[in-house]
Amino acid sequence: MSNIFPEKKLGFGLMRLPLLDEKDKKSIDIEQMKKMVDLFLERGFTYFDTAWMYHDFESERAIKTALVDRVDRSRYTLTTKLHAGFIETKEDRDRVFNEQMSKTGVDFFDYYLIHDIETGNIKKYEDLDCFNWIIGKKKEGRVGHIGFSFHSGPELLDEVLTRHPEMEFVQLQLNYLDWESESVQARKNYEVCVKHGKPVIVMEPVKGGTLAAVPEQAKKMLDNLEEGKTPASWAVRFAASQPNVKMVLSGMSSLAQMEDNTSFMQDFRPLGELEMTTIRAVADVINSGITIPCTGCSYCTPGCPMSIAIPEYFALYNKDEREGADHRADKEAYAAIAANAGKASDCIACGQCEGICPQKLPIIDWLQKTARKLECN
Repeated sequence: MSNIFPEKKLGFGLMRLPLLDEKDKKSIDIEQMKKMVDLFLERGFTYFDTAWMYHDFESERAIKTALVDRVDRSRYTLTTKLHAGFIETKEDRDRVFNEQMSKTGVDFFDYYLIHDIETGNIKKYEDLDCFNWIIGKKKEGRVGHIGFSFHSGPELLDEVLTRHPEMEFVQLQLNYLDWESESVQARKNYEVCVKHGKPVIVMEPVKGGTLAAVPEQAKKMLDNLEEGKTPASWAVRFAASQPNVKMVLSGMSSLAQMEDNTSFMQDFRPLGELEMTTIRAVADVINSGITIPCTGCSYCTPGCPMSIAIPEYFALYNKDEREGADHRADKEAYAAIAANAGKASDCIACGQCEGICPQKLPIIDWLQKTARKLECN
């Protein structure tokens, strides 16, 4: 199985960049981002991953300022994506692509993905002939390698790869919490890629930060393996240890996270049998304490007509469900967020959020439960 990716397996995911204002996804801290980019390159990493809608459509512009305008083109590889939610006609494909080139400032993308293929949008991608369109971009020399990201089950993945063997790689949600998950089916999807001989890029290795701040019992289990390693490092290494994984994306939000991730991925060592066994036990501990499996990707928020802070509320709900939770403090934190955003109870059940959620969560139901838990006296 040929490797079309850089040798070092860590990629810089540009979906959770540092912010000047945590309430404003557009307020990217460019100066801190520049330092992160410089450290990433200094330690020998080259893979940057963005997308059309990340950071309320500002991520692609940010990478132009922090990377493209400052670094020779030969020193990095850049990836972006086409999402079904923002195209309605064949003309829209080129409109988005050309604006992406303008926003990023490059004249070709090293990798380009059809974004977030799942049962709800595969027909649109087929109807708009997006697979042949992306092949055309490769033939024109405007794209180096083509693939797709995927958020559905192994049956559909097998169908897509059978119909489109020209796709060179697949980007999957893969982490030790979702490895045996009945909803995400990370292991089964991974095995379909192996069957078709397609290398895998991993997204959400830390599950939106869930695996960076694990319960105390889980942390002790990891510390018993090797003291001083962060919980996030075990999550990233688990993903990178799968033989067919060629790149692991980490959505780093601070220079400290960049320091940590690049330190243990510089000379990457796959996990051994004892470590893998412990990780599986850790997954059981964590899964027992998670009620809403939201990764905090925020795909749901830009189109919400009521401006509800869905990921933030779900994080608080999960926190409040844990043993020993401070319910009063959680309600106060909820009220502070709701002062500048729609409340959970403001949901009008339009379904926009559920239509775009990669995890396929019943968001409307969970918002109702969140309102009952955190709004009531």
